[in-house]
Order: sequence, then C-alpha cells, then structure tokens
Amino acid sequence: MDQTPTIPETMRAAVLIAPGEPLEVRRVRTPRPRSGEVLVKVTGCGLCHSDLHVMSGKIPFPTPAVLGHEVSGTVVELGPNTQHSGLAAGDAVCGAFLMPCGQCPDCARGRDDLCAPFFWLNRVQGQLFDGSSRLADLDGSVIAQYSMGGLAEYCVIPVTAVTPMPDGMDAVAAAILGCAAMTAYGAVRRGADLRYGETVAVIGIGGVGSNIVQVAHELGARTVIAIDVDDEKLEHAIRYGASDVINSRNVDARERVFALTEGRGVDVAIEALGLPATFEQALTLLADGGRMVPVGLAAGTQTAAVEINRLVRRGQQVCGSYGARTRTDLPVVVDLAARGVLDYRGVVSERVSLYHAEATYRRLERGAVSGRAVVEMALNDR
Repeated sequence: MDQTPTIPETMRAAVLIAPGEPLEVRRVRTPRPRSGEVLVKVTGCGLCHSDLHVMSGKIPFPTPAVLGHEVSGTVVELGPNTQHSGLAAGDAVCGAFLMPCGQCPDCARGRDDLCAPFFWLNRVQGQLFDGSSRLADLDGSVIAQYSMGGLAEYCVIPVTAVTPMPDGMDAVAAAILGCAAMTAYGAVRRGADLRYGETVAVIGIGGVGSNIVQVAHELGARTVIAIDVDDEKLEHAIRYGASDVINSRNVDARERVFALTEGRGVDVAIEALGLPATFEQALTLLADGGRMVPVGLAAGTQTAAVEINRLVRRGQQVCGSYGARTRTDLPVVVDLAARGVLDYRGVVSERVSLYHAEATYRRLERGAVSGRAVVEMALNDR
C-alpha cells in the first residue's frame, strides 16, 4: 500500500448527528482505503436534493452519518488490489454516487445501477463492501457513510466508481458529474433510450433537470420542453438547449405541451423531482407509445396514480432510471464535459464552504437554489 505521510490523522466533516438535526462540522478520523479502494482529497462536493430526504429521516439511514455523494478531488492513497485500476496518486478524479461492487450478477451483466450489494450495504447500512464504514469519530465510534461520504476533506471510494479527469477541467464544478450529470445521462441514454428527432419534456429544472435538458439536446432531441415553476430556472434551461419553456404555476402544462407538439404529446417525459403530482403530470404529457422516465427520489414510500387503461391501450411505458452504469457511463460524462458538450460549470450556481452546507441545504429545500450548489473544500469561511 502506498503510504503517504502527509495524510493527516483527523479531518473536518459535516456530520448528520440524527434525523432532523442540523449538520455539524466536526473533526473525525481521516479514513484510509482498503482492498479495491482509493483515498481522495476532496476538492468539491455537490449538494443534492436527495440528501434532504436522509437529513429529514424520510429515507431511513443510520446516524451519525456523513452525506455527500458527488465529489471531485485528488487521489492521495491507493489500497491493495488497485494495481489494474489505471489510477495513481496525484490523479484528479470524479467520484460517482452509485458505487458498483463489480462482482455481483447485475454488475457482471453491466447493470451497475442495479448492484444489490451497493443498495444493501451502503444505502441501507452506510457501509462499504466489506461490511464496515471507513468513517469514525475521534473516540472510534462508527460514522455511517452515504456513498463515499463526500462532505469531508477526505473520502474513500471503490475504484469502480472513480474516473480520472483530463487537465483543464474546473476541479470544483466537476463534482456534479458524479450525480447530477450522470443521472441525466442515464435518464436520457439508458432509461429513455432517446432516438434522434424525438420530442422530450423535462419536469424540474434543478441540478439534474438542467443536465437532462443538455443531454437530450446534444443526443438529438428535436424538441426539448422544460417545465418548472421558477422563471429564473426556465431562463437557464433555454441556455442549456430547451426549445420551449413552461411555467406550470401559470399555464396548464399538458395543454401547452400538446399545443407545441401539434396535439400529439411528447415521445419522452422525464420527471426529476420525485413528487407524486409531477410523476402523474409527466404521464399526461406522453404521446401514444411514449416513455415516462422518473429519476427523482421520493420521500419515503410515496406513491402516484397511473391511469391503467391509457397506459395499456396507448402502449406507453414507465421506465425508472437510477443514475447510470457507472463504469461505462461516468467516463463518457466526464469526456462530454471536458469537450464542452456539457456545460457543467454553468449548472453550478454557487460555491460555498463546508460550514455553509447546512444553510445551503435549507435554501435548497425552499427551492431557493438555482442549478447546483457545490461545497468548495478549500473555502474556510464560517
């Protein structure tokens, strides 16, 4: 193992002590990588809306915990059995929220997004693949980690979920590639299987929705209709490639979508909020034979109504999409960003210090964050 003497014994991390409690920035033990893992010094960590469900307790997760599941940073240490990863100390990397084990039946058939060990060990128990967390308080008590636990100065990531970044990329803004951008790519490329010339509607133009608009536009959608209740977000959507925008607070979205598509509806409707109302709304926008792709996580076990007869008679589909296929898709997303195809810098609307993560999450909860906010670990203002 490559032992790097400059790795400190402790680090700052934003810790969720219990559901409903504010994040607390405290010193914890610096984690170290084990077999098939790397230690990354975090440069940036995106603040994602799905974290709010964990913070509120609406999605059960063990506490205390460190959240943060889309990161950028620098590899500072490699654990055993990483010699074939192509990674080296000093590499600038992005880390993906969906960390496949690489060995289960689903991973073996290329479905990283369905990796059962990841869901059972990490999403249920806050652990990595050996059944333990890499995080601990100063007294040795265990701290759970949501994905890699990126709201900290250092994090451990399996090599299956890490991709190098080429020179010249914005190392802070690139944090969003591991969730917001990868989820968008997975929704359009995998979930929707978008074909050239098709029409698309996107509901919810936040960090993920903004990227969905871009990906759909770049992969050949003829029409991309952005739907939200915030005019500022809709203005940004036009810059990302939306051909039309609809403020559904003021306009009947279904009526407007059908007018824009000559009474047909859209081939693909992608829902990025995880709300029953917008889930149901997305279904109403579909053309005959259309596909609805939900990507937003709901709070807890919420359900939405589906008009069964219309779904059956009109040959429509509902295709859930969780992230993407990390090992194959994250390198593609990074390449798209590096070549300027994806405007990842523009999606990042603000950069805050770790000490301001809690306040920023609260603004995100109120809908007051346009695009994606990112913690820039080098900032130290309180």
